[in-house]
Amino acid sequence: MADQPPQDSLLKQRLRTIIFGTDTPAGKAFDISLMVAIVASIVLISLDTIGSLSDAYGEYFIIGEWFFTILFTIEYLLRLYCSQNRLHYARSFFGVVDLLSILPSYLALIFPAANFALAIRVLRLFRVFRVLKLLRFLADGNLLLKAMMQSSRKVFVFFFSVTLIILVLSVVMYVIEGPQNGFSSIPKSMYWTIVTITTVGYGDITPQTPLGQIIASLTMLIGYSIIAIPTGILTAEISHEMVKVRDLRKCSNCGKKGHDNDAQFCNHCGSELEALASLTQP
Repeated sequence: MADQPPQDSLLKQRLRTIIFGTDTPAGKAFDISLMVAIVASIVLISLDTIGSLSDAYGEYFIIGEWFFTILFTIEYLLRLYCSQNRLHYARSFFGVVDLLSILPSYLALIFPAANFALAIRVLRLFRVFRVLKLLRFLADGNLLLKAMMQSSRKVFVFFFSVTLIILVLSVVMYVIEGPQNGFSSIPKSMYWTIVTITTVGYGDITPQTPLGQIIASLTMLIGYSIIAIPTGILTAEISHEMVKVRDLRKCSNCGKKGHDNDAQFCNHCGSELEALASLTQP
Protein backbone atom coordinates (compact mmCIF):
# COMPACT_ATOMS: atom_id res chain seq x y z
CA MET A 1 0.00 0.00 0.00
CA ALA A 2 1.43 3.37 -1.04
CA ASP A 3 2.50 5.73 1.72
CA GLN A 4 0.08 8.50 2.46
CA PRO A 5 1.47 12.02 1.84
CA PRO A 6 2.34 13.92 5.04
CA GLN A 7 -0.45 15.98 6.51
CA ASP A 8 1.60 19.19 6.33
CA SER A 9 2.21 18.62 2.61
CA LEU A 10 -1.51 18.35 2.02
CA LEU A 11 -2.05 21.53 4.02
CA LYS A 12 0.64 23.38 2.08
CA GLN A 13 -0.83 22.24 -1.23
CA ARG A 14 -4.31 23.32 -0.15
CA LEU A 15 -3.07 26.72 1.03
CA ARG A 16 -1.01 27.17 -2.14
CA THR A 17 -4.08 26.49 -4.25
CA ILE A 18 -6.14 29.03 -2.33
CA ILE A 19 -3.53 31.78 -1.89
CA PHE A 20 -1.61 31.64 -5.18
CA GLY A 21 -4.31 30.19 -7.43
CA THR A 22 -7.41 31.83 -8.86
CA ASP A 23 -8.97 28.91 -10.74
CA THR A 24 -10.91 27.57 -7.76
CA PRO A 25 -13.87 29.14 -5.95
CA ALA A 26 -11.80 29.31 -2.76
CA GLY A 27 -8.96 31.05 -4.60
CA LYS A 28 -11.32 33.60 -6.15
CA ALA A 29 -12.97 34.24 -2.78
CA PHE A 30 -9.55 34.74 -1.19
CA ASP A 31 -8.50 37.24 -3.87
CA ILE A 32 -11.74 39.19 -3.56
CA SER A 33 -11.45 39.29 0.24
CA LEU A 34 -7.82 40.38 -0.01
CA MET A 35 -8.67 43.18 -2.43
CA VAL A 36 -11.45 44.44 -0.15
CA ALA A 37 -9.04 44.42 2.81
CA ILE A 38 -6.38 46.31 0.83
CA VAL A 39 -8.79 49.01 -0.32
CA ALA A 40 -10.31 49.30 3.16
CA SER A 41 -6.87 49.73 4.77
CA ILE A 42 -5.95 52.46 2.27
CA VAL A 43 -9.25 54.25 2.97
CA LEU A 44 -8.52 53.98 6.70
CA ILE A 45 -5.05 55.48 6.25
CA SER A 46 -6.53 58.33 4.20
CA LEU A 47 -9.26 59.11 6.73
CA ASP A 48 -6.73 59.11 9.56
CA THR A 49 -4.99 62.08 7.95
CA ILE A 50 -8.12 64.24 8.32
CA GLY A 51 -7.64 66.18 11.55
CA SER A 52 -11.27 66.31 12.67
CA LEU A 53 -11.85 62.61 12.03
CA SER A 54 -8.53 61.65 13.62
CA ASP A 55 -9.40 63.59 16.78
CA ALA A 56 -12.87 62.07 17.02
CA TYR A 57 -12.17 58.49 15.96
CA GLY A 58 -8.41 58.16 16.47
CA GLU A 59 -8.71 55.11 18.74
CA TYR A 60 -10.88 53.29 16.19
CA PHE A 61 -8.41 54.12 13.44
CA ILE A 62 -5.58 52.62 15.52
CA ILE A 63 -7.60 49.47 16.19
CA GLY A 64 -8.51 49.17 12.54
CA GLU A 65 -4.91 49.69 11.42
CA TRP A 66 -3.63 46.99 13.74
CA PHE A 67 -6.41 44.68 12.59
CA PHE A 68 -5.26 45.01 8.98
CA THR A 69 -1.59 44.83 9.99
CA ILE A 70 -2.13 41.54 11.82
CA LEU A 71 -4.31 40.25 8.97
CA PHE A 72 -1.65 41.02 6.36
CA THR A 73 1.06 39.60 8.63
CA ILE A 74 -0.79 36.30 8.86
CA GLU A 75 -1.23 36.30 5.09
CA TYR A 76 2.49 37.03 4.57
CA LEU A 77 3.50 34.19 6.90
CA LEU A 78 1.09 31.81 5.17
CA ARG A 79 2.58 32.74 1.79
CA LEU A 80 6.04 31.98 3.15
CA TYR A 81 4.81 28.71 4.64
CA CYS A 82 3.21 27.33 1.49
CA SER A 83 5.62 28.75 -1.10
CA GLN A 84 7.59 26.17 -3.04
CA ASN A 85 10.63 28.46 -2.88
CA ARG A 86 10.40 30.69 0.18
CA LEU A 87 13.54 32.66 -0.58
CA HIS A 88 12.37 33.34 -4.11
CA TYR A 89 9.04 34.68 -2.85
CA ALA A 90 10.66 36.77 -0.08
CA ARG A 91 13.03 38.40 -2.59
CA SER A 92 10.41 38.89 -5.32
CA PHE A 93 8.72 42.23 -6.01
CA PHE A 94 5.47 41.23 -4.36
CA GLY A 95 7.28 39.59 -1.46
CA VAL A 96 9.15 42.83 -0.71
CA VAL A 97 5.94 44.86 -1.06
CA ASP A 98 4.13 42.49 1.30
CA LEU A 99 6.88 42.89 3.90
CA LEU A 100 7.18 46.67 3.57
CA SER A 101 3.43 47.10 3.92
CA ILE A 102 3.45 45.62 7.44
CA LEU A 103 6.95 46.45 8.69
CA PRO A 104 6.42 50.18 9.56
CA SER A 105 3.70 49.38 12.10
CA TYR A 106 6.04 47.11 14.03
CA LEU A 107 8.96 49.52 13.73
CA ALA A 108 6.79 52.25 15.26
CA LEU A 109 6.51 50.15 18.43
CA ILE A 110 10.29 50.03 18.81
CA PHE A 111 11.15 53.43 17.40
CA PRO A 112 8.34 55.95 18.06
CA ALA A 113 10.11 58.46 15.83
CA ALA A 114 9.49 56.09 12.91
CA ASN A 115 5.83 57.08 12.71
CA PHE A 116 6.54 58.99 9.52
CA ALA A 117 7.40 55.65 7.91
CA LEU A 118 3.77 54.58 8.30
CA ALA A 119 3.17 56.26 4.95
CA ILE A 120 4.88 53.21 3.44
CA ARG A 121 1.66 51.36 4.24
CA VAL A 122 0.26 52.84 1.03
CA LEU A 123 2.44 50.25 -0.72
CA ARG A 124 -0.38 47.84 0.05
CA LEU A 125 -2.15 49.31 -2.93
CA PHE A 126 0.47 47.72 -5.21
CA ARG A 127 -0.80 44.35 -4.06
CA VAL A 128 -3.92 44.94 -6.13
CA PHE A 129 -1.70 44.19 -9.14
CA ARG A 130 -1.41 40.63 -7.92
CA VAL A 131 -5.10 40.23 -7.25
CA LEU A 132 -6.16 41.67 -10.60
CA LYS A 133 -3.29 39.90 -12.40
CA LEU A 134 -2.32 43.20 -14.03
CA LEU A 135 1.15 41.86 -14.79
CA ARG A 136 -0.33 40.40 -17.95
CA PHE A 137 -0.01 43.93 -19.33
CA LEU A 138 3.74 43.95 -18.59
CA ALA A 139 4.56 43.68 -22.30
CA ASP A 140 2.62 46.84 -23.08
CA GLY A 141 4.32 48.56 -20.15
CA ASN A 142 7.73 47.56 -21.47
CA LEU A 143 6.81 48.94 -24.89
CA LEU A 144 5.83 52.28 -23.32
CA LEU A 145 9.02 52.32 -21.25
CA LYS A 146 11.18 51.73 -24.31
CA ALA A 147 9.37 54.51 -26.16
CA MET A 148 10.02 56.90 -23.27
CA MET A 149 13.69 55.94 -23.19
CA GLN A 150 14.03 56.43 -26.94
CA SER A 151 12.43 59.87 -26.76
CA SER A 152 14.38 60.99 -23.67
CA ARG A 153 16.94 63.01 -25.65
CA LYS A 154 14.28 64.84 -27.65
CA VAL A 155 12.27 65.55 -24.50
CA PHE A 156 15.42 66.80 -22.75
CA VAL A 157 16.15 69.22 -25.60
CA PHE A 158 12.53 70.38 -25.50
CA PHE A 159 12.58 71.05 -21.74
CA PHE A 160 15.96 72.77 -22.01
CA SER A 161 14.49 75.09 -24.66
CA VAL A 162 11.44 75.75 -22.48
CA THR A 163 13.76 76.52 -19.55
CA LEU A 164 15.55 79.15 -21.62
CA ILE A 165 12.22 80.70 -22.63
CA ILE A 166 11.13 80.77 -18.98
CA LEU A 167 14.38 82.40 -17.89
CA VAL A 168 14.15 85.12 -20.56
CA LEU A 169 10.49 85.88 -19.80
CA SER A 170 11.22 85.93 -16.07
CA VAL A 171 13.93 88.55 -16.47
CA VAL A 172 11.72 90.64 -18.76
CA MET A 173 8.78 90.54 -16.33
CA TYR A 174 11.06 91.37 -13.39
CA VAL A 175 12.36 94.44 -15.22
CA ILE A 176 8.93 95.60 -16.42
CA GLU A 177 6.78 94.89 -13.35
CA GLY A 178 9.27 95.09 -10.50
CA PRO A 179 8.84 94.39 -6.77
CA GLN A 180 5.95 96.86 -6.45
CA ASN A 181 3.73 94.51 -8.50
CA GLY A 182 4.77 91.28 -6.79
CA PHE A 183 7.73 90.39 -8.99
CA SER A 184 10.19 90.84 -6.14
CA SER A 185 12.96 88.67 -7.60
CA ILE A 186 13.87 86.70 -10.70
CA PRO A 187 13.06 83.35 -8.98
CA LYS A 188 9.64 84.79 -8.07
CA SER A 189 9.22 85.87 -11.69
CA MET A 190 10.25 82.37 -12.81
CA TYR A 191 7.52 80.94 -10.60
CA TRP A 192 4.94 83.21 -12.28
CA THR A 193 6.26 82.33 -15.74
CA ILE A 194 6.10 78.58 -15.09
CA VAL A 195 2.57 78.85 -13.70
CA THR A 196 1.51 80.93 -16.69
CA ILE A 197 3.24 78.94 -19.41
CA THR A 198 1.75 75.71 -18.11
CA THR A 199 -1.72 77.35 -18.27
CA VAL A 200 -2.31 76.79 -14.53
CA GLY A 201 -2.68 80.46 -13.60
CA TYR A 202 -2.93 80.63 -9.81
CA GLY A 203 -3.47 84.41 -9.92
CA ASP A 204 -1.47 85.12 -6.76
CA ILE A 205 0.87 87.29 -8.87
CA THR A 206 -0.51 89.29 -11.78
CA PRO A 207 1.07 91.91 -14.04
CA GLN A 208 -0.31 95.43 -13.57
CA THR A 209 1.32 97.40 -16.41
CA PRO A 210 -0.05 97.31 -19.98
CA LEU A 211 3.27 96.04 -21.34
CA GLY A 212 3.43 93.33 -18.68
CA GLN A 213 -0.09 92.22 -19.53
CA ILE A 214 0.83 92.00 -23.21
CA ILE A 215 3.83 89.81 -22.38
CA ALA A 216 1.60 87.72 -20.10
CA SER A 217 -0.81 87.16 -23.00
CA LEU A 218 2.07 86.10 -25.25
CA THR A 219 3.32 83.75 -22.51
CA MET A 220 -0.09 82.07 -22.35
CA LEU A 221 -0.14 81.64 -26.13
CA ILE A 222 3.37 80.18 -26.01
CA GLY A 223 2.16 77.75 -23.35
CA TYR A 224 -0.69 76.53 -25.55
CA SER A 225 1.71 76.25 -28.49
CA ILE A 226 4.29 74.05 -26.77
CA ILE A 227 2.11 71.96 -24.45
CA ALA A 228 1.46 69.34 -27.15
CA ILE A 229 5.09 68.90 -28.23
CA PRO A 230 6.09 66.23 -25.63
CA THR A 231 2.91 64.32 -26.40
CA GLY A 232 3.74 64.34 -30.10
CA ILE A 233 7.29 63.15 -29.46
CA LEU A 234 6.16 60.29 -27.24
CA THR A 235 3.34 59.31 -29.61
CA ALA A 236 5.77 59.09 -32.53
CA GLU A 237 8.16 56.90 -30.53
CA ILE A 238 5.33 54.62 -29.38
CA SER A 239 4.21 54.20 -32.99
CA HIS A 240 7.77 53.44 -33.99
CA GLU A 241 8.17 50.86 -31.22
CA MET A 242 4.87 49.19 -32.16
CA VAL A 243 6.08 48.82 -35.74
CA LYS A 244 9.35 47.33 -34.47
CA VAL A 245 7.48 44.86 -32.27
CA ARG A 246 5.30 43.85 -35.21
CA ASP A 247 8.44 43.21 -37.24
CA LEU A 248 9.99 41.26 -34.35
CA ARG A 249 6.94 39.00 -34.12
CA LYS A 250 8.15 36.73 -36.88
CA CYS A 251 6.76 33.24 -37.21
CA SER A 252 9.55 30.72 -36.70
CA ASN A 253 7.80 28.27 -39.03
CA CYS A 254 6.84 30.30 -42.11
CA GLY A 255 8.70 33.58 -41.48
CA LYS A 256 5.63 35.81 -41.76
CA LYS A 257 5.89 39.17 -39.94
CA GLY A 258 3.44 41.86 -38.79
CA HIS A 259 1.37 39.91 -36.27
CA ASP A 260 -0.82 41.79 -33.77
CA ASN A 261 0.50 42.29 -30.25
CA ASP A 262 -2.13 39.99 -28.73
CA ALA A 263 -1.77 37.28 -31.38
CA GLN A 264 -0.77 33.87 -30.04
CA PHE A 265 -0.63 31.98 -33.32
CA CYS A 266 0.52 32.82 -36.83
CA ASN A 267 -2.37 33.91 -39.05
CA HIS A 268 -0.65 32.26 -42.03
CA CYS A 269 0.38 28.79 -40.90
CA GLY A 270 -1.12 28.55 -37.41
CA SER A 271 2.17 27.98 -35.57
CA GLU A 272 2.54 29.31 -32.03
CA LEU A 273 4.25 32.71 -31.79
CA GLU A 274 6.85 33.81 -29.28
CA ALA A 275 5.37 35.68 -26.32
CA LEU A 276 5.30 39.45 -26.72
CA ALA A 277 6.74 39.98 -23.23
CA SER A 278 9.99 38.27 -24.20
CA LEU A 279 10.36 40.58 -27.19
CA THR A 280 9.77 43.85 -25.36
CA GLN A 281 12.00 43.38 -22.33
CA PRO A 282 13.97 46.64 -21.79
